[in-house]
Amino acid sequence: MPPIQDKHSSRELLQAQVNLWHHALGFVKSMALKCAMELQIPNTIQHHGGSMTPSELATKIGLHPSKLPRLRRLMRVLTISGIFAVHEAATSNKEIVYGLTPTTRLLVGDEVKSNLFPILSLMLDSTVIAPFFGMHSWFLDEHSTSLFKKAHSLNFWEMAEQDDTYNQILNNAMVSDSNFLTDIILRECGDVFLGINSLIDVGGGHGGAARAIANAFPQMKCTVLDLPHVIAEAPSDVHVSFISGDMFKYIPPANALFLKWVFHDWGDEDCVKLLKNCKEAIPPRDAGGKVIIVDMVVGSGLNEIVTRETHVLYDLFIMCVEGIEREEFEWKRIFMEAGFGDYKIISVLGVRSVIELYP
Repeated sequence: MPPIQDKHSSRELLQAQVNLWHHALGFVKSMALKCAMELQIPNTIQHHGGSMTPSELATKIGLHPSKLPRLRRLMRVLTISGIFAVHEAATSNKEIVYGLTPTTRLLVGDEVKSNLFPILSLMLDSTVIAPFFGMHSWFLDEHSTSLFKKAHSLNFWEMAEQDDTYNQILNNAMVSDSNFLTDIILRECGDVFLGINSLIDVGGGHGGAARAIANAFPQMKCTVLDLPHVIAEAPSDVHVSFISGDMFKYIPPANALFLKWVFHDWGDEDCVKLLKNCKEAIPPRDAGGKVIIVDMVVGSGLNEIVTRETHVLYDLFIMCVEGIEREEFEWKRIFMEAGFGDYKIISVLGVRSVIELYP
């Protein structure tokens, strides 16, 4: 067999090498972002008026002067990848200045209530990343179903129940995501909540989404259903009620149900069981009954490479905890198996969609 060099031009070979290196080094971007977050670089620049020179930044975050050249190299990765902005200062020495971008602005402010810092912290947490180093052996192990459990001897949810620190990281992540996404849901497709008298947020955590919905629709009775250890830490609220329970055993009756980022945690069999419980809890369609789902529909939404790649990357990411992101035909299959009659997908949430499901 002739060597590969004989079949391709030097330009093609070198580009192929670049592609492999770029793919293999993708983790460096993730770790650079994690480092910037832990050094509080976004907030530091924000509190300095939105721009800082490398020396100003190094001083403010408490770095030794010897680290300044390394800081520049870190920020070079993050500016080339579009996380931060960079430009020359309007001074004679032409020193560069770092600034925020729309992406970075999602990381500034209160860590739990107003930005995406907590959800990114969960994605980049060593507990979540560690299992991927054993992915190849997990694939070869016919008896292991959970990559996360193979690494930690506990599944994702057992870890949250037994480790208070990890549980706090998870809860903060869910709160921040709910606050961010629910505001956009209400702005872009709030009509899905019109005419609903009572709504249960199934697996709604500490009630961030339910609280926002209740504020937008004061006439609606909003309730959160979640596991006892989650509800135990939920803040009290006059507009939202909380019920401890297991959604796989029973869901209280309501006019409509809301499930944000729930189904992707479970396989088809569990999802069908959950959907059947949902169907039993709501009235017929002509009486206003429906299930509102917020989740990924792989391949839907903007047909551009970042969205499409994020869909499949997140699907592989959540495979670690036995989750799955579904294409439309996969959603349709579990909907029909659970006895639902119709659905509508509204793709206005970036990588996620709103699905209205009717009995």
